[in-house]
Amino acid sequence: MLSRLGLSLLMFLAAMLPASAHHGWGSYDSSKTVTVEGKILNASYENPHVTVTVEGQDKTWIVVLAPVSRMKARGATADLIETGKVIQAIGYVSTRDPNELRAERIIVDGKTFEMR
Repeated sequence: MLSRLGLSLLMFLAAMLPASAHHGWGSYDSSKTVTVEGKILNASYENPHVTVTVEGQDKTWIVVLAPVSRMKARGATADLIETGKVIQAIGYVSTRDPNELRAERIIVDGKTFEMR
């Protein structure tokens, strides 16, 4: 049987798992803003962040949006980012993956949604 200390340590480690899976925003180049516009090829409306794959003019981008709760609070529901829609995403390119963009704002169906 686990001692109280062992059980406490196990609970602490289990609580840390979601936090360790989340990445920080320090790995994005905030010195210049990039705009990606194109058709949504794929969308994932899940935590920790909503993501869309966008067929841009120069390449295919993975665009990281806000968490689901923030998307809903801004009125950006799952149907907003359906496959086939055209999206404009303004944000910062990842320093680790040149095909990834962290969106500060998106424009879909003529409406602007702030991600922060």
